Amino acid sequence: MSTPEAAAAAAPVKCAPSKNLNVGFPHFDTARELYAHLREITKPGGEYVVRNFVGVIEDISPEASLVETELFPRGALEYYTKKNMGWEYTEEECKQWQLSERGGAQGDYREGMQKKIANVIDCLRTEPLSKRAVIPIPFNSAGSATVDWTDQGQNKCCRELHLYLEDGKLKCTGIVRMQNANIFVKNIHFFATLIDHVAKELKVPSGSTLTGLPIFAMIVPQRAVDEDK
Repeated sequence: MSTPEAAAAAAPVKCAPSKNLNVGFPHFDTARELYAHLREITKPGGEYVVRNFVGVIEDISPEASLVETELFPRGALEYYTKKNMGWEYTEEECKQWQLSERGGAQGDYREGMQKKIANVIDCLRTEPLSKRAVIPIPFNSAGSATVDWTDQGQNKCCRELHLYLEDGKLKCTGIVRMQNANIFVKNIHFFATLIDHVAKELKVPSGSTLTGLPIFAMIVPQRAVDEDK
């Protein structure tokens, strides 16, 4: 005999009819491929700016989105993701992995993050067709009227994450600005972990390599940094 919980789990995910225009943008199988592209287009370095870049990652699973670099080995990526998710971490982890070169206040998203995540989960559980499942990143303790370009803590790399149910899956549109292209690997592992967490809470499919959870990200890396120097 099936239980109400089992019946709910077997029911198709309720999604709004939609037309997603991300089909017209560059698609990348994984975060690693997109990162290689970012490094290539920011190769001139210095103050060279790439604006209004748009890309779609097909497999946004956490493991596929873990891109190790010299600056960000696995331990550093997992530490910063844990921190930005608002999860507990140890003093030893902080001492081992926290570096100013890996991003300071601009890349610290943890304040209020658990409440923000709970809000989008409640939104999509209550109204699966909603367009209000948004995680804003800056201005955690003050409104946008207090905007100050000199305050690094306000000028977050990630601006907003818009989560929605489409094609039977959880998807996400991320709006991002980055001082350096090499910070991308830290951000994308956090995004992937957050999406995976919300998908599991909603009990919706997480997709596969070919039909995964696309994150349609508008990314503006200001300049590339040579990690070998």
